[in-house]
Amino acid sequence: MYKAPVDEIAFTLKHVAGMAGALESGALGDLGEDLVDAILSEAGRFATEEVAPLGDVGDKQGSRLVDGKVQTPDGWRDLYHNWIGGGWNGLTAPEEFGGQNLPHMLHVAAMEMWNAGSMAFALGPTLTMGAVDALEKHGSEALKATYLPKMVSGEWTGTMNLTEPHAGSDLGVLKTRAERRDDGTYRIFGQKIFITWGEHDFTDNIVHLVLARLPDAPAGTRGISLFLVPKFLVNADGSLGERNDLFCHSLEHKLGIHGSPTCAMIYGDGKFGAEKGAIGYLIGEENRGLACMFTMMNNARLAVGMQGVAIADAATQKAIAFAKERTQGKAPGWSGQGMSPIIEHPDVARMLLTMKALTQGSRAIAYACAHAVDMGHAAEGEKATCWQERSSLLTPVAKSFATDAGVDVASLGIQVHGGMGFIEETGAARYLRDARIAPIYEGTNGIQAIDLVTRKLPLSGGEHVRGFIAELREIGAAVRASNREGFGETAARLDAALDDLSDATEWLLAAVSAGKLSEALAGATAYQRLFGLALTGAYLAKGGLAEASDGKDEQRIALSRFAAENMLAETAALKDRVVTGADSLAAARAVLG
Repeated sequence: MYKAPVDEIAFTLKHVAGMAGALESGALGDLGEDLVDAILSEAGRFATEEVAPLGDVGDKQGSRLVDGKVQTPDGWRDLYHNWIGGGWNGLTAPEEFGGQNLPHMLHVAAMEMWNAGSMAFALGPTLTMGAVDALEKHGSEALKATYLPKMVSGEWTGTMNLTEPHAGSDLGVLKTRAERRDDGTYRIFGQKIFITWGEHDFTDNIVHLVLARLPDAPAGTRGISLFLVPKFLVNADGSLGERNDLFCHSLEHKLGIHGSPTCAMIYGDGKFGAEKGAIGYLIGEENRGLACMFTMMNNARLAVGMQGVAIADAATQKAIAFAKERTQGKAPGWSGQGMSPIIEHPDVARMLLTMKALTQGSRAIAYACAHAVDMGHAAEGEKATCWQERSSLLTPVAKSFATDAGVDVASLGIQVHGGMGFIEETGAARYLRDARIAPIYEGTNGIQAIDLVTRKLPLSGGEHVRGFIAELREIGAAVRASNREGFGETAARLDAALDDLSDATEWLLAAVSAGKLSEALAGATAYQRLFGLALTGAYLAKGGLAEASDGKDEQRIALSRFAAENMLAETAALKDRVVTGADSLAAARAVLG
């Protein structure tokens, strides 16, 4: 059973990602370390004792569509109300609407624990929080006053409606249409698919954020508007009114996250109401909807990265526990009676340490991204710009590397279990099934790589990423200066990995500047992994350098060395793919027919 690693999460937040310095400087207001520890402890308790026990229930039962209504797994509705009763839904929301306005770092840390308990359950609240952020930043005062208090409290939930049967990542071709009405509202007509928590039995109302196109809108993404479309209309006194003309047509039958209802939504076919068309309210300006939705999508990308971290940690915990109990053969040097626990076998230990290194590296990357978000809000002037560029740079890496790690670690977890991992009874397979969606949704990891190479590397003319790599080099220098034998070859291996990162970065910056996009994008995914591995090596080493009171210094140093000497050599091959892979890719296209 999953147990939230509260101490390790707190350590990473404070000593690797940067929270300790932010607290000390006052950048996070009057937030103190005692409150941070209390919040993390309670989030961990809730995840361990209340969410995790219902994770398997959700996976086995799934959500069901019965007579047009979605029934969530047994116990989940009560779990949700216990969750909002704890105030978790409004952790980072504005105080004026009932939120607590706490740092994003605390939010993502708590989110990791909830997702590890049950990723399918945590998906619903995650989207509501994103919808709150988009509405707070772009909605009219009237819309905010009507909807935000109940969305912040969790009394109502929110969704994100982008995808259509013919329009996945290319939103420029979406067909859902909006028609203006004289009263300032709009009528929405169309079909959306893959709508997470589009219908459920948790709350009385569901607030959908829907992308649609006006009849006179420009073609492509420049002609998309964003609308708030509630399941039930809201009366002037705040009470619920008539049912809006929208409904869940069907639920998707998915590989994983079975408890999460993924809906096909129909808007405006006349099923409800006197007139066809779902009533919607414009968010932001007409034809500027994608910019508004990106507020929600950017938050969702880091949130999905946290899902990767969460699955990786839960899978690692399960695999280690199994490897300590399962006995097979006799490991080299085993002197005990009978067969040895499989954790004593070198190859099993290698897999488990790889799982642990990928998990902790991904966690540090995601937390560092959240720290940059917080500092971007707290700072002013050029410092704010620098932190905003840092969060922009890290977001695609945090999303992609962590979700790829979630899949890789969950797969290794099955391997550690052997045949027992391939059957459902052990629960190891659930993690791989759940993890597999994360590299796909909220912008596939390939799209993240395009964003990283074409939009994020060129920030400030490439000077931001160069400065960031220089900061990472200081970690290697500190490892070398520490003279601690336990680090082994960590400093040298980290230096080499950062050399590879720097060389690949300069090659890509030059290619993008010269307009050689095909060549640059051929190596974008390899570069993204190279970036994540280099960051993993750097952040694990930073953790090893930190002096902590938990007595795990030597363990962190040992894990840092393992990652440096067993995993970072891959960066050289990745750099080669970035720099020289385009020609072979182009030449081999004919193979695809």
